[in-house]
Amino acid sequence: MRLRARHYRTAQPLDIVCEQGKIVRVEPAGQQPVDADAEWVAPAFCDVQINGCEGISFNSETLTQTQIRQVIATCRRHGIAQLMPTLITASFDALMHGFTTIREACDQDPDLAQAIVGIHLEGPYISPDDGPRGAHPKQHVRPASWDEFRLFQDEAAHGMIKMLTLAPETPGALPFLLKVAQTGVVVALGHTGASPACIRDAVNAGARISTHLGNGSHAMLPRHENYLWEQLAHDGLWASMIADGHHLPESVMRCILRVKTPARLILTCDASPLAGSPSGKYRQWEHEFEVLPEGKIVVSGTPYLAGSWAFTDLCVRNVLKFGELSLADTIDLASNRPRELLGLAPRRMEAGEPAELILFDWSPGREFRIIQTLPV
Repeated sequence: MRLRARHYRTAQPLDIVCEQGKIVRVEPAGQQPVDADAEWVAPAFCDVQINGCEGISFNSETLTQTQIRQVIATCRRHGIAQLMPTLITASFDALMHGFTTIREACDQDPDLAQAIVGIHLEGPYISPDDGPRGAHPKQHVRPASWDEFRLFQDEAAHGMIKMLTLAPETPGALPFLLKVAQTGVVVALGHTGASPACIRDAVNAGARISTHLGNGSHAMLPRHENYLWEQLAHDGLWASMIADGHHLPESVMRCILRVKTPARLILTCDASPLAGSPSGKYRQWEHEFEVLPEGKIVVSGTPYLAGSWAFTDLCVRNVLKFGELSLADTIDLASNRPRELLGLAPRRMEAGEPAELILFDWSPGREFRIIQTLPV
């Protein structure tokens, strides 16, 4: 398969020849017929927080391998070649089922194993308070438990949990955080009401990133001494940001971009199980949710957001509109920065590399649009 497009970093027109899921040759664009072309080519996206989509939840007690494949296929249409299925706060049995089903799917299907770079456990060791808890079901929020986590990791996931979001102020969380970080799992701070001092203690214990910074928090905070300022200012913390246009106002996103810089920031869509669903009311995670006509998902009857209706390509599109970053740096926020956080090798468009690529059109003043995600 021969592709033709401009390199997203150098703008050089290239022909990229791919065979059996690998890049076998990269050369200056020629006159040969091509199988696919677009204005640009770049590494495909890697999203660390996908809860499901189109009515499928990774938290479901009836999750099947067929449903996992459907989520992967939908994500690919939005430029996401790799992702972390994300399970939120739930009962022990529901979490064990989700971990086991995802692990067995990867064991049996090499394509799924390539697409799934690990599992993100978001909760259940989070704040029980309204606001920080977000849409997580309160009845399943619980104190950190090393014994429970080992059952999740060892008995069900077989080591596939690569990221854990917790609230460091909850009972037993800091010593638990230290143990988890020492196993190589990326520990994230989120759904928290921690004091600034507790945030600093958590970073010292091994926390590395803030999950969807600016969301999963109280509606009202002290003007200066609060956990948002502390996480934003701490150079030891990366941040993930949901740039779907609903979770954060543009001014806040611009501040996060400028302070964290492309070196310590990743984009995530935080796709909800209702991502891509028609507007209306739905029941998920033992709660009633509503998809509003403008593509916003809320807990019914409240202003609380419940994940995103959008996918990573829309987040990239929105950040490009700000004009804060170059095309290359913006793409990397959704592709190579997440891979770096997880300790994975960056995707380079060179011979021998996996052919996990996006072909897309974009120019200043025009919308970012995915043309194709490879491999097909």
